[in-house]
Amino acid sequence: MFWFYDPTYILLIPAILLAMYAQFKVQSTFSKYSSVRNRYGYRAYEVARRLLNEAGLYDVSIEMIPGSLTDHYDPRSRVLRLSQTVYSSDSIAAIGVAAHETGHAIQHANGYIPLKLRNAIVPVANIGTNISWPLLVMGFIFGLTQLIDIGIILFSAVVLFQIITLPVELNASNRAIKLLESGGLFMRDELYPARQVLNAAALTYVAAAFASIMNLIRLLILRDRRD
Repeated sequence: MFWFYDPTYILLIPAILLAMYAQFKVQSTFSKYSSVRNRYGYRAYEVARRLLNEAGLYDVSIEMIPGSLTDHYDPRSRVLRLSQTVYSSDSIAAIGVAAHETGHAIQHANGYIPLKLRNAIVPVANIGTNISWPLLVMGFIFGLTQLIDIGIILFSAVVLFQIITLPVELNASNRAIKLLESGGLFMRDELYPARQVLNAAALTYVAAAFASIMNLIRLLILRDRRD
């Protein structure tokens, strides 16, 4: 009863509300500007290829993958993967997303320090994501303080990952806008909607980091009460 019904849940309410708003914002903004075509007629994969070539990243390939907004850059295989809704689209929203992922590829090529830190912590963060909560639940139910402490340490790695992710994503978005502007791929008035799409996407990372921090604070409070 102590674990499932305690007043510390109030700490999570702002995080839940922010996460809901962020999800609504990214979906609505992407949907809005998915119907606005780039006036030059470029498709998202064409823009990504051109930006990669201009950065000298001829060896980075581009692939289409299933889903919507599943776009990502894989630094291990040096592949930029664009979702079905983005790959062949000529919308401002799709091109903004493709340029953002291209920004990650350029970060990787340039040895961007926050990206290196994030990639280094991924294995520990994955372990924390999968193991921390089972350990915490068992620790609180059976009163095993050592399990609670291990669970908190592992979950802290998840929080650190979320925090490090913020500058990585914001930097990639800023690079995207500069690349689109300097490359002459967008009209000047098309940069604003592209920036709106990327800002909405960035909000989801802010929400994730905030939720992780609130969860960690809650766990520390519960741990102190256990003592």
